[in-house]
Amino acid sequence: MREVTLGLVQMSCGPTRKKNLEKAIKGIEDCAGRGAQIIALPELFLAPYFCQGKDPKKFELTETIPCPTTETLGKLAEKLKVTLIVSIFEKTTDTKPHFFNSTIALGPDGKILGKYRKIHIPSQPPDLYAEDFYFESGDLGFPVFETPLAKISALICYDQWFPEAARLSAKNGAEIIFYPTAIGWDPRLSDEINKAELEAWQTIQRSHSIANNIFIAAVNRTGKEDNLDFWGTSFVSDPYGRVLAKAGNDKAENLVVKCDLDLIAYMRKEWPFLDERRIRYDHLPS
Repeated sequence: MREVTLGLVQMSCGPTRKKNLEKAIKGIEDCAGRGAQIIALPELFLAPYFCQGKDPKKFELTETIPCPTTETLGKLAEKLKVTLIVSIFEKTTDTKPHFFNSTIALGPDGKILGKYRKIHIPSQPPDLYAEDFYFESGDLGFPVFETPLAKISALICYDQWFPEAARLSAKNGAEIIFYPTAIGWDPRLSDEINKAELEAWQTIQRSHSIANNIFIAAVNRTGKEDNLDFWGTSFVSDPYGRVLAKAGNDKAENLVVKCDLDLIAYMRKEWPFLDERRIRYDHLPS
């Protein structure tokens, strides 16, 4: 059996970068102590979700990769012999810098395995998700990172809503897609609509598991920040779309979930969606 154990660190994020990092480290250590081998943190975990508005001062949160965060967490990955998925507000070293919402995969040797830059950038509503003010659309495609235990992709939040992102990652070889996330309820909306949005978020990602015969690991933050009440509910789903484990919505929680990767090969024999797809985009109307 090819088995890998995933860890998801669902956490709240306060105003102090140092404390957020310390909280993330404790979550990683807890997951590793319970057997997790690949561990993911939420989107932009080092600060409150600053995209609820447009503030030029927030560009002070950027880091140029490699950076102090990847160095600190790289040493931790090496110490614990785990792979880490880390979210960074990236500033490039170009003469005219570019800014990206990025994920870094750190291997169990502490070195950077690869980087993904978020491609789908939300802009609406601007008082909740004004990410287009801070980030450019990513320019690295949908890379797959080779870890000692599995081939993984690390997409980011809004990418969750686009089937093409999951499909291309799976076609590139991903067996597990991680989605570091910052998403929640808008307290100004009705309970009915907020419930529907949460269910839609879960449903679209579970559908990626089914349509691509892969595992999905979505790791969200929790807690209330300005206009958003982050709904947590981090989860892992298998190639049948079954939720293997799910966190609550109102507290920090570390999920540790075993995944049988042999199920992927079995599913691709029984339901060979990737091999038998026949879409030719040049035949579709514009």
